[in-house]
Amino acid sequence: MILGVTSFLGSAAIAGETVGEYVDDSTIHTQVTAIVVKDPDAHYFKIDVTVTQGDVVLTGFVNSVDTEDRLIEKIKEIKGVKSVKNLLKVQDKK
Repeated sequence: MILGVTSFLGSAAIAGETVGEYVDDSTIHTQVTAIVVKDPDAHYFKIDVTVTQGDVVLTGFVNSVDTEDRLIEKIKEIKGVKSVKNLLKVQDKK
């Protein structure tokens, strides 16, 4: 147990973050997914989210460029997100 905590604390320190500042990819993934699900337009579409070391990749479909832009702006505000790669395509809702 102590070794696990020490390893975690060490990895945060190496990255230049304190333990309180450390945000892992699974936390970011959960927050991005929540944004997609709560969006009044995007939740109708299949959007896949991948997060690697704070870099978010979105793939799938949206109904408009406005929806796409809104999602990306909200995702960029999440603590720990370093970049957002947008591979979304615009498709009509069926």
